[in-house]
Amino acid sequence: MSPAPNLNELGEFLKARRAELSPRTVGLPDPPRPRRVPGLRREEVALLAAISTDYYTRLEQGRLRASEPVLGSLAQALHLDDDQRAYLFGLAGKQAPRLRRRTRQKVQPQLERLLSDLTATPAVVLGRRMDVLAWNPLAAALVTDFSQVPEKHRNYLRILFTDPVMRTLYTDWEKVARTAVAQFRMEAAKYPDDPRLTALVGELSVQDADFRQWWAARHVTALAVGTKSLTHPIVGDLSLEWDTLTASIDPDQQLVIWTAPTGSPTHERLRILASWAAGHRLSVPSEDV
Repeated sequence: MSPAPNLNELGEFLKARRAELSPRTVGLPDPPRPRRVPGLRREEVALLAAISTDYYTRLEQGRLRASEPVLGSLAQALHLDDDQRAYLFGLAGKQAPRLRRRTRQKVQPQLERLLSDLTATPAVVLGRRMDVLAWNPLAAALVTDFSQVPEKHRNYLRILFTDPVMRTLYTDWEKVARTAVAQFRMEAAKYPDDPRLTALVGELSVQDADFRQWWAARHVTALAVGTKSLTHPIVGDLSLEWDTLTASIDPDQQLVIWTAPTGSPTHERLRILASWAAGHRLSVPSEDV
């Protein structure tokens, strides 16, 4: 039998924990002026946990019982350790679910070999949360040099929203970004307890008003096929068709390829870009990435 919830103490515990955190600690920009009180504001915690400010305020005031998914999101947003997390759930009268420690995802060898053979076709391997697990030199030349992105930030959605170059590379960045958010929501449904996924949603919600609005709209779409128009700084305008292949051994890994009809202007420009990439020796991930 679950213990009776202690909602007043839960609210005080939340207030104490957010007072210990600074914006920089949770990946938020530093405020322009010093704050009168230390710690995070209520609205910042709410954004990081992907809940409304009103909902979070009522939790702190002891006027609302939180669900287990909300408690998990708050534990992640407030950087609680295992003991603090268990205490939070106990105050809510719930048993903290055991955290599933996911092993580090590595690109499947078959996909890695296929990437190395695709010299004239840009291709990347996306894993859980749309993490970029691997890429070929032409994909690095087309989109960005992924090797220069820290591994913990090597996520397609994050790059799309945080790298200013993406907004000029994609001719219709808004359409591409909206689609990516809808695809990411499909991914989120598979892993509702994934702390890294929750953290990424919270970070982008705070930093980008467009992401916050589109995420709240709850549109969904599968990662399948489509077209993209790009204005590349080296080879100019490109019209590419993209498709995905799912690894049979690990369905959480998908090979995304960009192609163009043979003989088309885009096909010829991809060949030029491939020659440029070969001359610049763009990096690809090593075997241990």
